[in-house]
Amino acid sequence: MQVIAHRGLWKDPQKKNTKESFIRAFDAGLGTETDLRDICGKIVISHDMPQGNEISFEEVLQLLDGRNLPLALNIKADGQAEEIKSLLAKYHHTNYFCFDMSIPDMVVQIEHGLKVYSGMSDLMPEPVMLQYADGIWLDCFESDWYSSEVIDKLLKQGKKVCIVSADLHKRETKKQWETVSKVKNFASEDLMLCTDKPLEAKKYWGI
Repeated sequence: MQVIAHRGLWKDPQKKNTKESFIRAFDAGLGTETDLRDICGKIVISHDMPQGNEISFEEVLQLLDGRNLPLALNIKADGQAEEIKSLLAKYHHTNYFCFDMSIPDMVVQIEHGLKVYSGMSDLMPEPVMLQYADGIWLDCFESDWYSSEVIDKLLKQGKKVCIVSADLHKRETKKQWETVSKVKNFASEDLMLCTDKPLEAKKYWGI
């Protein structure tokens, strides 16, 4: 399993999605999840409405400096597919996936040949367009609702799985991480965990 950092590697929550947090994550050999929006014709990193002073997606790709670490791209606004594809190609970055976009934008992203993960959660147990998705963004908004067998079934179907760690929803991780430990294909590179505590997770599993 691979561990990726949620909005970079940070200690102060105010540092999420900042240049500093991305540098720390990449230098630690960690991929990261981040949020993409657009403003004035440029894709920027912002969970909320951008103000114009955010770091750009291109700058994040530059910070990677050729390191093909995993990027989980949370699509916060429609219409970015063509520019995302162009920037990824410009920096030869192939280790990524897009997720959380609207259904119409998912169709467009798939048509552009981007790697797309469909959402699956306690609120939406049936993933949209699963047959076209490269993987699953496995979320747990209100409970640790799935078993290790659910994860293994998805992996067996040829789908990559990125698990949203319970700490992203302000819950304890003990039960969930124990479930993940029971996954038969735990060692697969197709299995990922996105967490605010990436260093703790790596220590927990010894990876």
